[in-house]
Amino acid sequence: MAIDRLPGLSSTNPIAPAEAPGAGVAPAGGADFGQALKDIIGSVDAASGDANAAVGRMIDGSGDVHEAMIAMQKADVMLQLTMQIRNKLIQAYQDIMRMPV
Repeated sequence: MAIDRLPGLSSTNPIAPAEAPGAGVAPAGGADFGQALKDIIGSVDAASGDANAAVGRMIDGSGDVHEAMIAMQKADVMLQLTMQIRNKLIQAYQDIMRMPV
């Protein structure tokens, strides 16, 4: 089982975005940001489905315990990352709402 990098991250610098600055600038509607969130949630859902399938294969004997554990850990890490992104977005929204006008 290959370990893939998370979507949207550069392979050389794990903190920097994969594309150059300004390359993915969204139009005034902000459709790219919404699409990025949908993509992240979709990848978390897919990882969860892969983990469930790997556990199912392990239970019926056609899969490996190691494969199931790796798939479960991958799904867990992706879920934790998504929750941290959500927490940061909520905190940023709350900070903006507290700003005096």
